[in-house]
Amino acid sequence: MGLSWQQGPLSAGAIGHFLTPEPLPERLLFAERLRRRMRVKFNDTWIADSENVILLHEPGRYPVAYFPREDLEEEALAASGKVTHHKELGDTTWYAVRAGDRTTERAAWEFTSPPEHAAELRGRIAFAWRAMDAFYEEDERILGHAADPYHRIDIRNTSRPLEVRLGDTVVARSEHPVVLYESGFAPRWYVPRADIDETRLRPVEGQTFCPYKGLCDYYDIGDVHHAAWTYRDAYQEVGRISGMVSFEPDQVEVYLDGKRLEPEPGQKVISHGVDRGLDADEVRTH
Repeated sequence: MGLSWQQGPLSAGAIGHFLTPEPLPERLLFAERLRRRMRVKFNDTWIADSENVILLHEPGRYPVAYFPREDLEEEALAASGKVTHHKELGDTTWYAVRAGDRTTERAAWEFTSPPEHAAELRGRIAFAWRAMDAFYEEDERILGHAADPYHRIDIRNTSRPLEVRLGDTVVARSEHPVVLYESGFAPRWYVPRADIDETRLRPVEGQTFCPYKGLCDYYDIGDVHHAAWTYRDAYQEVGRISGMVSFEPDQVEVYLDGKRLEPEPGQKVISHGVDRGLDADEVRTH
């Protein structure tokens, strides 16, 4: 996802490589100014509001936003006495976050002795996403994790026929699916509702989220769990897929132009977010 997650160029699973004569370090960290206003809400209180956020891209992790201390509410942090060590960035001091009558332990951290080449992270605080009530860019809430400015989604129409089968049962057949290309992911094929036998779809309780597409609902098909998903009300930027359904090619048979699709790198995704109905560390996003 973007630079550092899934199959991005800084991730361990990158599908490309840098054209350099010498091998790069196993782990490359990348930091840059976000150039967006970001705010943090905790216990119905704005505890951080900054236009000077640094976004840290670390291999295998979502981007993390670091706020300058001067842009935090003065009473928002309380020392916890907990110090851990980051392999590249040194000692990490942890804080409790408090506002009003609410306090959450180990909800923020700071690199207190970063090396000189990472000096721009000094005096900056990051907040645990799940411990906060919400993060915002300007007046719009951001779900899941800090948005990666290098993440892109393109949606294209196609006239190639697509068929979905479970054994001898045809679940969907379409002459006009759309394909969604998303940074770090394999292509995803979405089918209009009119081309689906919806009696085969059994809604699953619980949702996941995507910071770029919105809330996602799932379906079981027969005895196959989480075999399909939909964004009922996708964000405006990807509104073309709203209500359409996509199917997991490792769960059911998906044929495109007569050829069965096989799972490929970036097809199955396990993220580390929260949702309603699934365990927090087993949230799948698409």
